Amino acid sequence: MEDMSGAPGPMGGDAREKVNVPAILLMVSGGIGIAFALLGAVQSLTGGSAAQMEQILSDPNLPEGVKTFATASTKGGIFVNLLSLALNGLVFFGGLKMKSLENYKLAMAASIIALIPCFGCYCIGIPVGIWSLITLNKPEVKSAFRTA
Repeated sequence: MEDMSGAPGPMGGDAREKVNVPAILLMVSGGIGIAFALLGAVQSLTGGSAAQMEQILSDPNLPEGVKTFATASTKGGIFVNLLSLALNGLVFFGGLKMKSLENYKLAMAASIIALIPCFGCYCIGIPVGIWSLITLNKPEVKSAFRTA
């Protein structure tokens, strides 16, 4: 029978074991996303991607609508990279808090953000986000967050 009183005991250790691996993988996913966002921001600021885009846009067979869309998305590149940097930082920090059984809401938010394929390392983030959400919704893990 489970002890749902919220008293610290062996259940807290069990919950810590359950969140350990998904929390570490959330931090890995966030860290990889941070690295890619920083690389993209540097590339946007130095104009590295702009030269490649100009070469692609110079193709006379490319429809005008595609050229307009591509030009607009290139101008927003630094904004997207900074947004990605912030969200991946939140995923990393949420994983850190999840590992120490602190701030349940932040851990949940980090798990949900990891599921968004637009930001971060989604090849790791999607399965880890699902795993984290399943783990965070277990009653023994929820009660361990309350008592920690």
